Amino acid sequence: MNLHEYQSKQLFAQYAIPVPRGEVAGSPEEAVAAAKKLGGTLWVVKAQVHAGGRGKAGGVKVAKDLDAVRAAAKAMLGTILVTHQTGPEGLPVHQVYVELGSKIAREIYLSLVLNREAGRIAFVASAAGGMDIEEVAEHSPEKIIRVNIHPTAGLQDYQTRQLAFGLGLSGVQIGQFGKIAHALYKLYLERDASLVEVNPLIVTGEGDLLALDAKINIEDNALFRHKDLAAMRDAAQEDPMERKAAENDLNYVSLDGNIACMVNGAGLAMATMDLIQLHGGKPANFLDVGGGATKERVSIAFKLILSNPKVTAILINIFGGIVRGDMIAEGIIAAVKEVGVSIPVIVRIEGTNAPRARELLAQSGLAITAASDLTDAAKKAVSMAGAHS
Repeated sequence: MNLHEYQSKQLFAQYAIPVPRGEVAGSPEEAVAAAKKLGGTLWVVKAQVHAGGRGKAGGVKVAKDLDAVRAAAKAMLGTILVTHQTGPEGLPVHQVYVELGSKIAREIYLSLVLNREAGRIAFVASAAGGMDIEEVAEHSPEKIIRVNIHPTAGLQDYQTRQLAFGLGLSGVQIGQFGKIAHALYKLYLERDASLVEVNPLIVTGEGDLLALDAKINIEDNALFRHKDLAAMRDAAQEDPMERKAAENDLNYVSLDGNIACMVNGAGLAMATMDLIQLHGGKPANFLDVGGGATKERVSIAFKLILSNPKVTAILINIFGGIVRGDMIAEGIIAAVKEVGVSIPVIVRIEGTNAPRARELLAQSGLAITAASDLTDAAKKAVSMAGAHS
């Protein structure tokens, strides 16, 4: 689950991580009131969406007077912000964050993520902050500093100094950085985060460190431990199909293709998408109905993938290990009858009760195409999707 910038900064403040003072607003009038409350003569108005690249897309504006604050808020609120991370569909802007302006001497990138190769939480830092870190990693990898944290020992002071020196910090900044790094690590652990990112962490005109931006992702499977964080979820920022899938305990990710996939098992789902791509097609989604799929969940999954108007064919790939193939077949037949499918449905079922499953599908009288194996299924799906589009 992603948090908005203002929510992330509220958490930062709880852990004594220095951030500029700011207020969230839902209307131009509230934005002006927020600026008045903050005082000062320079403010930054930021669109609150779950995506990076806001500045380049017009979602971050500097305002030198209250009229400019009002104008910036009015221009953002109620619009769809499109950045390089949102895709062409963009994300709705329902709130803005009004923040006191800061004098920036330097910009630094800093984040905490799980290093899956090492099996450890890692700090990733770069003196080239304020930029797309992916571009820095690709074109100037020598500017990226990584420190893996031993789970038993925890973050050590020598590691924070290693990062600080690598970032070109000096004097009191090294001590400030150490406190911020330890606080970020504590937040990451205590709040079950999967990502904590500060881009940029700035050196102010006075030489102090300040978190000018904040991004936090929380592990969904840990939300039962954090009712306060779960209450921060902004459903308007999430893909509606992915949200509906999650409500029904389905693992779903929207993609850009036209061949819908319904598979039991994440590994099998990835292999299915790979084969579709290999044979010239494009998957419309990742959908894992789970190893213990039920007839009801299959029916819900079927309706979900059909709600995507881009879909011109459906490939169902089931291997019956725990789940019975005939039960899946019954769910497919029920869903096709209920929804009234007008596009090709290709089904490959193997494993437990697979012969009975194929028999049920053949006797259904529905326009369902059987496949002998996964390669055959992928080829048929690509061919029939192209013919139907």
